Amino acid sequence: MSAAGALAGKRVLVTGSSRGIGLAAAVEFAALGAHVVMHARDRERGEAARRLVAERTGSDRTELLLADFAHLEQVPAAAEEYLRRHDRLDVLVANAGAIHPRRVVTEHGNELTFQVNHLAHFLLCRLLEPVLLASAPARVVSVSSDAHQAAWRGIRFRDPAFQRGWGPFRAYAHAKLANIMFCYEHARRLAGTGVTSTVMHPGLVRSGFGAEGYGVFGAVMLKVMTPLVGHTPEQGADTLVWLASAAEVKGVSGVYYYHRHPHRSSPASRDVDEQRRLWELSERLCGL
Repeated sequence: MSAAGALAGKRVLVTGSSRGIGLAAAVEFAALGAHVVMHARDRERGEAARRLVAERTGSDRTELLLADFAHLEQVPAAAEEYLRRHDRLDVLVANAGAIHPRRVVTEHGNELTFQVNHLAHFLLCRLLEPVLLASAPARVVSVSSDAHQAAWRGIRFRDPAFQRGWGPFRAYAHAKLANIMFCYEHARRLAGTGVTSTVMHPGLVRSGFGAEGYGVFGAVMLKVMTPLVGHTPEQGADTLVWLASAAEVKGVSGVYYYHRHPHRSSPASRDVDEQRRLWELSERLCGL
């Protein structure tokens, strides 16, 4: 991936780092010398992942940060806890994600997939923005997916909670579209601050993620096809780690990547007015 020591002394926060590409990225960040704050929603699983990172890398600079993104009120608490422990943040990786087999509306009135994949990260980024700005040059890297192409009609501004037409993959595609649009608008708002925002597609990863959200047929197809064409979590995390650490992308912002190359996102994602509307919608839904 990147040169050893590229993140020596840096503070890196990775959401959803108890498994999959988040865990693979945490291992790599620790190996690159970073102090890695590993977010998880479950203490037991998160602590097991933290120990694994420490054992694989020999690093004594790993710690756990707990928050269940299904409960939006836990995000400000996690941000406050991070700020209590640290006075800088060099890299924020917005990786945590989920696809759900049933439509769930959270206590805040949000569709669960949209809240976990997009709103929680939007809120976390906004709350940690002062420390990112104070730490500049700093980087925000978001994990999206080419699944966003399926949300070709754009963000459901009139029905973000999917009261009509909900489906597991449809909701996931909608949330992944929001990740990309957030990055583009975020990059514009951060211009000139020294903080960059990029987004990436990890490809199909052999982690078992999302199998429950595609129905019986989809689960069978994922089980059959993923071992044949899917990336390992380490391969899926490669571009993520590169965007967070490589000198050649220093200062690059507002770009969608796949396999370390700029990747064209959907026409819906590139609508500047819709990006601004999504930002404003996200602020309202997060109570900012």
